[in-house]
Amino acid sequence: MKRRICIATGTRADWGLLSPIAQALNKRDDVDLKIIATNMHLSEEYGSTWKEIENDGLKIDWRVKMKSDADTRKDTVLAMSECMAGMAEALAALQPDLLVILGDRYEMLATASAALILRIPIAHIAGGAISQGAYDESIRHAITKMSHIHLTETERYRKRVIQLGENPEHVIYTGAIGVYNIMHTQYISREQLERELNLTLSDRLILATFHPATLDEMPPQQQCKNLLAALDRHPDYQTIFTYPNNDSEGRIIIQLIESYRRRHPERVAVFPSLGMRRYLSMLHCATAVVGNSSSGIVEVPSIGIPTLDIGIRQMGRTAAPSVLHCGVSEEEIADGLETVLSSSFRLIAKSAENPYYLPDTLEKMVDAIVNTPLDNIIIKPFYDVKFK
Repeated sequence: MKRRICIATGTRADWGLLSPIAQALNKRDDVDLKIIATNMHLSEEYGSTWKEIENDGLKIDWRVKMKSDADTRKDTVLAMSECMAGMAEALAALQPDLLVILGDRYEMLATASAALILRIPIAHIAGGAISQGAYDESIRHAITKMSHIHLTETERYRKRVIQLGENPEHVIYTGAIGVYNIMHTQYISREQLERELNLTLSDRLILATFHPATLDEMPPQQQCKNLLAALDRHPDYQTIFTYPNNDSEGRIIIQLIESYRRRHPERVAVFPSLGMRRYLSMLHCATAVVGNSSSGIVEVPSIGIPTLDIGIRQMGRTAAPSVLHCGVSEEEIADGLETVLSSSFRLIAKSAENPYYLPDTLEKMVDAIVNTPLDNIIIKPFYDVKFK
């Protein structure tokens, strides 16, 4: 009998990670795969990235509409309520044996909450991490407590999930799927990238993504202005921005980077989304990655280039030696840029080992999703860690 597995996805970022898992599951004779798309995927402003799912040869079985242009905390809460209602309809109709979700986004909290009440087991990818500067931190751990199978990116994260009371038999250290993607993607050449993006790429290239740090005291607007001022000190570098996620106060960042592009069209380009393949291909052309995205910490070290991680959004994540953390003032960001663009730091990045790498990540994930017994998995006794 086939196991009906449903994957829920809300952003370009999580689909880029979920895509190889979905494609591997779709090829199996013992799996009936269903896909739910929501949030930013359905927004034209953010690139209508539902097309990436179909371009991967997969069918979207249900679309859950929700407010994707939220820019206040209240708007975000209201969007979550829309998502939860839509997910209740989708999951009740699709009746999956197992729901697969990734990470720490608010739409995934709504999705997990609906599945919890509907008694649908959840396989959660990337639990146990820490990112203290955003409410994603609390969401991630909340999803862990609603989930039944846990696929963690590091052994340290595995132990942290167990510390939250989860059964060690259902907590599997798999490595990061984003690193697997880097190792197995067929990259686009620089020339093809230039044609597709209608852009000439410089040999001095900064790839930047800056999200709101939703728990930081300094407003995202000021932090972004400080980043742009620091970039102005390096007019000999081309900067390519991708849009932030649609977190609270994210739209002001979009307005700032679009205005910056208009002021410096000769050296700045902005894209709502590059898509996974173009993004990973662009990394091979970049001198450094700058911003506060988890990608700069988890995936970029495997490319062998530096990451400048700004502010507290990712504070607490395990990081390779190629990742430099800095504060959010203009001077701190400028000093950080000087370091990561230096030849000495770039040399460090070339040989840095990525703590998120395992050679068989995809196989471990697919095996756990397909073969973990689901009988009696809904009722979870709390696993008490024995402290000395």
